[in-house]
Amino acid sequence: MTIILTNDDGIDAPGIQALVKAVNDKNVIIAAPQAHQSGCGHQVTTTQPLQLQRRSEFEYAISGTPADCVRIAITQICKDVKFVLSGINAGGNLGVDAYISGTVAAVREAAMHGIPGIAISHYRKGKLNYDWELAAKWTSEILADLLERPLETGSFWNVNLPHLLPEDANPEVVFCQPCTKPLPVNYRIEGDNFYYVGEYGKRDRTPGSDVDICFSGNIAITQLKV
Repeated sequence: MTIILTNDDGIDAPGIQALVKAVNDKNVIIAAPQAHQSGCGHQVTTTQPLQLQRRSEFEYAISGTPADCVRIAITQICKDVKFVLSGINAGGNLGVDAYISGTVAAVREAAMHGIPGIAISHYRKGKLNYDWELAAKWTSEILADLLERPLETGSFWNVNLPHLLPEDANPEVVFCQPCTKPLPVNYRIEGDNFYYVGEYGKRDRTPGSDVDICFSGNIAITQLKV
């Protein structure tokens, strides 16, 4: 089973290395952006060429967005892809973030082509450091479950890992609905310049939604559709 791994933080990001460790499968192909593409949403490149750099037998850096990477991977690199995994993103992709996120857009693009996928993101609390070893462990356990679950055509999984302190209890895995409340829309104004100052951790949340679950210290899994 060939699995495509991608992300939106770039091919050299620690999150995608954690994802490689979590998959622990020799039959994977990494097709990820050459540079950071966070927040690019479902943007695709159609008016300029995309450059493909082959780094190894299974690793390709592409000068485009995550959705571009999936398009190139499934049509030019490997035409027998069984699954697309995207992440592990440095930062949450909860609720309405799915419309902004390049991480989620990668698996949405796969779903459009009838290929199931999983987006994995890691919420960050304040400016605390990530524990990528722990993230890989959690992700490995989640993949063992989700890769075996049937998905309707056009559907995909969105997983968000919590940011825990060493003394916190182990997280539970909770299947839930995505929050539909908007992100904070706050700006600092200096003359004609507007600087976004919305705080992600202070966003509104619906009780029991993915935002609420993840912010409460548990792993939130939602099933989304194209």
